[in-house]
Amino acid sequence: MPSNRLLGALRPDDLGLLAPFLSHVPLPRGAILFEAGDDVTSCHFPCGGTMVSLIVALPDGSLAETATVGREGAIGGIVSMGHKPAFARAVVQIPGGALRIDSDRLEEMKGRSASLRDALARYADCMIAQVLQSVACNVLHSLEPRFCRWLLTAQDRAGGNEVPLTQEFLAEMLGVQRTTVTAAATSLQARGLISYSRGRITVSDRAALEQAACGCHAAVVNHFESVLPGVYPIFASPER
Repeated sequence: MPSNRLLGALRPDDLGLLAPFLSHVPLPRGAILFEAGDDVTSCHFPCGGTMVSLIVALPDGSLAETATVGREGAIGGIVSMGHKPAFARAVVQIPGGALRIDSDRLEEMKGRSASLRDALARYADCMIAQVLQSVACNVLHSLEPRFCRWLLTAQDRAGGNEVPLTQEFLAEMLGVQRTTVTAAATSLQARGLISYSRGRITVSDRAALEQAACGCHAAVVNHFESVLPGVYPIFASPER
């Protein structure tokens, strides 16, 4: 049933517990699933190429992305007991669909199955690892390797060579000026790693992009593989 890989990795009886309460919902670009401070009353499991960003808004109005979620995971009340206020804003960056379940129902089903609780706790561990790696990356690495890392992450979620993101959005997520992102994109395009047209980046050479990226993307993927094998959607180039 699900094109969400976390749901697909559940034991059949655990998926059977959730299935009656899952409903498919469209997620248009820019949709806000919750704001910081909101009670999180539902959990979304992105499907296909859908991607959601968790964004922290600072007092001066600037934004910082802390994590991305695609078909490998879920966003909402995964490990909490009951409704808890959100710390970050959840914004749809690549549109598509998701399977949604009310938080109360999810908590009820987790109470019935230790294996379901374990699977969702493992995913929460992977999410924490992604956030921690993002913090280290933003502190230690220069823009171009971070830009490459972000493109790899987005391509994994999108599932194809084309990533429908604007330079304005990338500048916002990376916490830099648009002109800085433009310079990095121009450099990567000149070297044949990407091509760019308005609102869309095409990855031309995945292997070279991986070489140009910092090691943070690989670190997150490796942690997923050790905790939830086969769940992370690693993009495979056709020539591989």
